[in-house]
Amino acid sequence: MKGFFVTLCKVMKQLGLIKKQFFHSNYLVKLVSMNIIIESSINTLNKSKSLLSVLSNQDLCNVSIPPYFSCIGSHVRHILDFYDCILVGYSNEKIDLTNRTRDTKIHEDCDYAFKNVERVINTLNQLSSISPNTRINVVDDLGLGKVEIEYTLGAVLAQANSHAIHHYAIINYILDRLDISISDETFGYNPTTPKAEINLN
Repeated sequence: MKGFFVTLCKVMKQLGLIKKQFFHSNYLVKLVSMNIIIESSINTLNKSKSLLSVLSNQDLCNVSIPPYFSCIGSHVRHILDFYDCILVGYSNEKIDLTNRTRDTKIHEDCDYAFKNVERVINTLNQLSSISPNTRINVVDDLGLGKVEIEYTLGAVLAQANSHAIHHYAIINYILDRLDISISDETFGYNPTTPKAEINLN
């Protein structure tokens, strides 16, 4: 089994997914797992970049669509806020998901939003060598006030990825009402959604 992980590590190094050769099989499992989590988040966030590249600033901040009258930019900002809470909180050894920056300029300026997506992606890359099993306390408000829950770093990053995809689904409804088409036919769909249930028409 160790030989398999050593071979896998060599292949991942060649692909640029890891920067250093590790031969301890237990650590390698953790490293590969974190790389998958980080790469999944980056793949999801890259969809924001693709979206922002085809929108005008007017499209980004349009709040005309019921029932919530939220703009696409506010959802992009909210996705980034979630990641920023993790990235700032990890360095402070406690993640507070209620402590969001809510930078409203992201609602209004596609270029500014694009640069912030890139910033988050670049910072996420710095976590790729950390074990996903690293324990960290997470503060959130579940509807009855703030609570503090013990997570792992991998778990909260996986939650952020799923959270982003669900907001993409909301963005997709807004895009449809604004009669804006994008080329990514899987935008807003969870990877576990059966293909037969995805209506691409």
